[in-house]
Amino acid sequence: MSTVTALLAARSAEDAPGLTFEGRTWTWRELAGECAVRAHWLRGLRAADPARPVHLGVLLDNVPEMLFLLGGAALSGTVLVALNTTRTPDRLAVDARTSDCDLILTEPGHLEAARAAGKEAGLEVVDYEDGAYAAALAPHLGASAPEVPVDPGTLLMLIFTSGTSGDPRAVRITHRKVVVPGENLAGRLVNAADVVYSPMPLFHSGAIMAAVAPALAAGAHIVLRRRFSASGLLPDLREHGVTYMHYVGKALSYALMATPEKVDNPLRFAFGNEAAPAEQAAFAERYGCHVIDAYGSTETAISFSPDPFGPPGALGKLGEGVAILDPETGAPCPPGVSGELVATTGMGLFDGYYRDDAPERTRQGMFWSGDHAYADENGYVFFVGRALDRLRVDGENFGAAEVERALGELPSPFAVYGVPDTASGDQVMLAVTGEFDPEAFAALAERLNPKWVPRFVRVCREFPLTASNKIVKRSLAAEAWLTADPVWYRPGRGTAYRPLTPDDVTALRAELARTGRSHLLEGR
Repeated sequence: MSTVTALLAARSAEDAPGLTFEGRTWTWRELAGECAVRAHWLRGLRAADPARPVHLGVLLDNVPEMLFLLGGAALSGTVLVALNTTRTPDRLAVDARTSDCDLILTEPGHLEAARAAGKEAGLEVVDYEDGAYAAALAPHLGASAPEVPVDPGTLLMLIFTSGTSGDPRAVRITHRKVVVPGENLAGRLVNAADVVYSPMPLFHSGAIMAAVAPALAAGAHIVLRRRFSASGLLPDLREHGVTYMHYVGKALSYALMATPEKVDNPLRFAFGNEAAPAEQAAFAERYGCHVIDAYGSTETAISFSPDPFGPPGALGKLGEGVAILDPETGAPCPPGVSGELVATTGMGLFDGYYRDDAPERTRQGMFWSGDHAYADENGYVFFVGRALDRLRVDGENFGAAEVERALGELPSPFAVYGVPDTASGDQVMLAVTGEFDPEAFAALAERLNPKWVPRFVRVCREFPLTASNKIVKRSLAAEAWLTADPVWYRPGRGTAYRPLTPDDVTALRAELARTGRSHLLEGR
């Protein structure tokens, strides 16, 4: 098995375009040279614990420096800790401490947050646009890459889980964890003639493994965008001749809103995860490309190969070593019954969390993903939701993702989640952006399973999002119907909605108090 170091060495003599960012292009030879410079600088740093390599915390947008440092870490045996730019300084300090950062490198736009986090964590902060950093790199300009022994199991990065359903954890990213998906995608979807568009945050695993890694393995041209822009997508595709793009979450939905008609462009593949089936189909038709929505997580213990001939919305088929088990009994779930996705014969590409044994994930020699799904009678798997994204309404268990699939024709981004029922279990709540037509929605709701029909509909000005455009449902669920945003309410058994009033809120609170469930609204 190869390493990121070996892949970078293979590109180091190539004069084909390797990276383009905001009007500037580096060849692969030049990119590898920049990585070598950072490798020498990293080797000059000292870890707080001599028994481990240096851990460099990076708080950066999608800028070339991030890739130069990633290559530098691969060439020097040091570890890049990808810090999330959307985290508050106090949480950044926690992340830096738990991942054993020795230094934080940042840019002017995040300097204030980095300094606050660094002060709390007792760490030095370096601005990479400052002259002192350039001076530190200067002695190494033109130097060959250092010879440092690395193997597929060498730790390369620490990347935090996205935190959509709980506190982020630092996942150990070894060389093999980058190389395997990179070579797999390079063999199927990306070759040296392709242009790979990378607009998703580089501090998340998706962009590293599904954009940077295949481009590196194939010798393709990376077009890096500082942040995803729906309005900027089509101009970028056309200007750079993009043939492959990576996306996450609601990116396709926002792109559809920005391009209401079919458009001419060179895109052939959009590869990512967590786009609704209706969004996948609409994007494929509008942009004239293939959309491949794969199951993925930062841990990468479980993977599926999407089947273009399978039923809409299916992740792929159950394969050897992956099962859907009842999380309480451990028994296999029959077709049509949802349970937890489990890697039954090992951990796949998961090399563990950093300083976290996570017993709820790794038990009985298996990896329990926390993700729920069901398989049909032919073995096709359908995602249901995260462990914290499950609802129980009137005794029926189901996933928010099932309801979201059924509501796929809604014209704007939306999210489904559970809020406390006044008696027991949950009620379904829907959050939407844009205009809400209660009569049109009522007609759509008539076609739903009666227990899936939202009790409340919140009309948001904007959603709370992770940097990879995933809606943070726990924030919405925490506010429930206690929000300044307009909320529509369905008080009866039918599908007639009316505005939620202060009297309704008072009555709901009183009923929760009567049933001893007020604690479910603590702090709201």
